Amino acid sequence: MRVLVTNDDGLHAPGLHALALALSADGHDVIALAPEGDRSGCGAAIGNLGEGSFLRYRSMPLEGLDSVESYELDATPALCVFAAHLGAFGPPPDVVASGVNPGLNTGRVTLHSGTVGAVLTAANLGLPGVAVSIAGSEPSIQHFDVAAELAAEVAAWIVASGTLSSINLSVPDLQSSDLQEVKWGQLAPLGAIHTEFLLRTEDRVEFGLVPTTASLPADSDTALVAQGHPVVTALTGIRGSEPVGLVDFLTAAELAT
Repeated sequence: MRVLVTNDDGLHAPGLHALALALSADGHDVIALAPEGDRSGCGAAIGNLGEGSFLRYRSMPLEGLDSVESYELDATPALCVFAAHLGAFGPPPDVVASGVNPGLNTGRVTLHSGTVGAVLTAANLGLPGVAVSIAGSEPSIQHFDVAAELAAEVAAWIVASGTLSSINLSVPDLQSSDLQEVKWGQLAPLGAIHTEFLLRTEDRVEFGLVPTTASLPADSDTALVAQGHPVVTALTGIRGSEPVGLVDFLTAAELAT
């Protein structure tokens, strides 16, 4: 299958290299199309694509991956997915693999992750995908390869299942032999880290990222990864549901006027 590999950390991030290597080793036709520089926290944003707009790109080989097409695009991860899907860089992909993100994308704050945003965008375009992240922060992370190999297995399952699945895979930074069994986890109320307000001065507001110390549900993704489990969660993307009573309320209000 043709696999698009992207991320929100830039083309030469070690996690993307590990992911492209694992998928290529499994025999897939891999294209790497990633942002020019860090686009962390951009969610599924694509920016303003008005008439006459364009995006700069350049071919950038990945070390040791001569068989992988690789491009750096001045765009968000979501827009990288759009570009590949629309055929701007050859045949459209069959599946999207996003990551490996340094730092866990767990909990409801996955909404803001550019890594996850790429996969949610893929789902809206009819493409399955897997977003993968690993615990810790650079440069201390040791096992990008373990997370990448698990993500490659998820990608293979997605294709074999024939479902339009969007999977969020969260992995401890451990060697394979030290991992606990894979678990399904619900999205926790909080991720492994969360944003806090620090201070406001006359002309600026400052925020910071701090570790989550709150008690979390035992079956949540954040809690399970902390126990050494790789965790999978299926994401549903954007879907509408009926706001019960609202249509009747608005109809009655219109009639009243």
